Amino acid sequence: MPAIEEAQITKYLSKYKNVAATRKDVVDVITAYRSLTYNLEKFVFNDGSVKDLFALQGTIPVVYKNNTYYIPICIWLMDTHPQNAPMCFVKPTPTMQIKVSMYVDHNGKVYLPYLHDWQPHSSDLLSLIQVMIVTFGDHPPVYSKPKEQVAVPYPANSFMPQPGGPGASNQFLPYPNASGASGGNFPPYPTGGANIMPYPPAGGQPGSSGGYPPYMNYPQPGYPGSIGYNPAGVGTPSSTGTITEEHIKASLISAVEDKLRRRIQEKVNQYQAEIETLNRTKQELVEGSAKIDAIVARLEREEIELQKNIAVLREKEEELKKSLESLENAEAIDPDEAVTTTAPLYRQLLNAYADEAATEDAIYYLGEGLRGGVIDLETFLKHVRQLSRKQFILRATMQKCRQKAGLAG
Repeated sequence: MPAIEEAQITKYLSKYKNVAATRKDVVDVITAYRSLTYNLEKFVFNDGSVKDLFALQGTIPVVYKNNTYYIPICIWLMDTHPQNAPMCFVKPTPTMQIKVSMYVDHNGKVYLPYLHDWQPHSSDLLSLIQVMIVTFGDHPPVYSKPKEQVAVPYPANSFMPQPGGPGASNQFLPYPNASGASGGNFPPYPTGGANIMPYPPAGGQPGSSGGYPPYMNYPQPGYPGSIGYNPAGVGTPSSTGTITEEHIKASLISAVEDKLRRRIQEKVNQYQAEIETLNRTKQELVEGSAKIDAIVARLEREEIELQKNIAVLREKEEELKKSLESLENAEAIDPDEAVTTTAPLYRQLLNAYADEAATEDAIYYLGEGLRGGVIDLETFLKHVRQLSRKQFILRATMQKCRQKAGLAG
């Protein structure tokens, strides 16, 4: 793969958590299936959220009844790839119609055991596509929309020319009766079930037109191509020369029954797939309801706790208001009486400590005055000598008081 293309892939995967592993997966797939293209597109999830995801789009070859058809698909890679399985869809063209089955729903989403049992360390996109090819080979996900068929009044036991076949004058196909066959071992008309052919590759099959599988081009084992062959063993228009009303009525009834059978089978398959989708949605809703109930219960408990805390805060607020009112209404407090002692000895210790602290401050500011030239040296020494003597006496007094009071230190 060119380096420019790898750089483009790396750019698209820049926001992915496992860029190296995802790039290797994508490169392996693009190298093996050149019909697949890649791009970074917006994906809308069921909850309405939108995210830019890496998408692989194109066709994959599927072998169905020894013929190769190209099925259009789209693979979306989650931004946690390969930790989470990718999302796969069948994207029919306007000329195709989705065939609902246990592997594809009516929206085209693909359900495979390989996706359900996705393993981050052993599963990869290349194996996924190979599983899809095998599964779609057994259960085609799409088929070409049949053109409107016009009922031809052929009798039930007569022959009708095979469309698209060479030598129309010599080869005929028996028109199916009410049981889906015309007598003998002949295959019935294709229905919306397992007999519908998937969409063919470009160019079509030999003997068909416009790239669609022939509506009635099925093998006819043991069927001779002679005009006079009569599998039912009864008279034909060529032998009697007469087409009765009973023949026309039987032919019309057979055509209507066949068409109704196809329509009913299509509806049954579609409704079964929708029921499975609704059951999965129901399970998700039940799980979500349980989670919501747990969240609501937790919120109710938190609301009760919050109400209790609000009540406590209101009580404390009332206490603070009362304390503020009492302080505002109280008389002025004398600073000397703000701190009281329980004994005269403690009062003497408190006063000595306050005087000693004041003396310390006075000595400090005397030194600042001397440094600033406010006082001379002689004045400084005189006052410092007096204050130092006073400080010594105060400290001695505090030491004796502490000894008398039995205080440590």
